[in-house]
Amino acid sequence: MKETSEEKALIQKAIEAKDRSYSPYSRFPVGAALLTVEGEIFVGTNVENGSYGLSMCAERAAIVSAVSRGYRKFRSIAIVSNQKEPTSPCGACRQFMVEFGDFEVILVGDERIVRTTSYELLPFHFEMEK
Repeated sequence: MKETSEEKALIQKAIEAKDRSYSPYSRFPVGAALLTVEGEIFVGTNVENGSYGLSMCAERAAIVSAVSRGYRKFRSIAIVSNQKEPTSPCGACRQFMVEFGDFEVILVGDERIVRTTSYELLPFHFEMEK
């Protein structure tokens, strides 16, 4: 499947965010770009800490940025790293994403792109009672 111009722009924003990563411990930079249903893009990068549990993943950083500006409905998120194969979100990020619904997740590697959804990545997620 060929990327659309919107998807290319989202991936480019994720690459730019990755390049601003603060990852001195893992040396594993990650960038994410989140597209809201309104068409706004929010980016995030991983920010590590000497106390590893306090580190922030790129996906959660992008979502927190969007939510802090009042956005809670998302169309897609692009996630990039410096790996040949696409990097999948950690479990915490998967649960964080599904909190805001089922949306497209674009995992970008040097050699290929994988398209999935937040629900496909975490099929038995915790959900708020309705």
